[in-house]
Amino acid sequence: MTYIPLSGLSLRDIEYVVAVDDLRNFSRAAERCGVSQGGLSEQVRKLEALLGVVLFERSRRHVAPTPDGARLIGMGREVLAAARAMIEAARVRTGPLEGLLRIGVIATLGPYYVPNLLPLLRRNYPQLQLRLTDSLTDIMLRMLRHDELDIVLAALPVSGEGFHSVPLFSEPFLAAFPAEHALAGRKNLTMPDLKGPDLLLLEDGHCLRDQALALCGMSSNHEPERLAASLEMLWHMIGAGEGYSLIPRLALRNRGEWEGLITVQPIPAASRTIGLVWRASDPRGAAFADFATCLRNNTPEGCTALPHFPAKTCMTLEPDMPHRD
Repeated sequence: MTYIPLSGLSLRDIEYVVAVDDLRNFSRAAERCGVSQGGLSEQVRKLEALLGVVLFERSRRHVAPTPDGARLIGMGREVLAAARAMIEAARVRTGPLEGLLRIGVIATLGPYYVPNLLPLLRRNYPQLQLRLTDSLTDIMLRMLRHDELDIVLAALPVSGEGFHSVPLFSEPFLAAFPAEHALAGRKNLTMPDLKGPDLLLLEDGHCLRDQALALCGMSSNHEPERLAASLEMLWHMIGAGEGYSLIPRLALRNRGEWEGLITVQPIPAASRTIGLVWRASDPRGAAFADFATCLRNNTPEGCTALPHFPAKTCMTLEPDMPHRD
């Protein structure tokens, strides 16, 4: 067996290869890694020469890992995860969260929760460098599993092994109707009242879609004629008179311009649980639990904080600091 000195193998080169595999594009991979495309390409070629393996099939329009490349890139991901775990294990000894924190937020929560969250984090965790991402739950959990995110704010429960989650708060759902809809003026609405052809849904992949179907007692295979790609488009479709839907409480903030077009009605016992999720193997678990307590102690108005652990480091926002509408 040919001896290959480890001095010729760097974590940076592995990061380059993983970036190319993630993005399937050398130019975007170079941008993500903060280097020139020529520099990244040269390092990838040097790594291929060191390993004696072609990692990528390349053409003008196509970049994809070879079979050997896919196997080795998977091992490279494990190496990077182990290296990051070593760094984070050392950081745990220094105290609470600090440095880069990569936060994922589901798309139906992020735009409505994050703006009020940031002042809280700046006050309680000034040493953090935040990197925010929003997407669908499954994508976020895959990124979390592959150590591309540190924590995820999502609707619980989440599926998959190797995660630890804690509840933060319960967020009510409200029914939003076109102002002229027959159900808009009905009092004491219940979930069965919404089981009808006018129910609008988000596209497949949004957990909010599954929650709406489950609460209404409808099959997960139900497919309305029109689907919304985002919560904002769903709201616009309601305002246009196309149908009605369930809307999370936080997404109803600052909707005054829709008065006269949309009527909102409360629905008893209809809600979702928002929680914090991280890898069970992450050595920062205790710090993340404390971070969750900080978020829970500042539950947004209209939502209900859920049972929690005693706070260790979190300060609540002062009355003169904007947090709630």
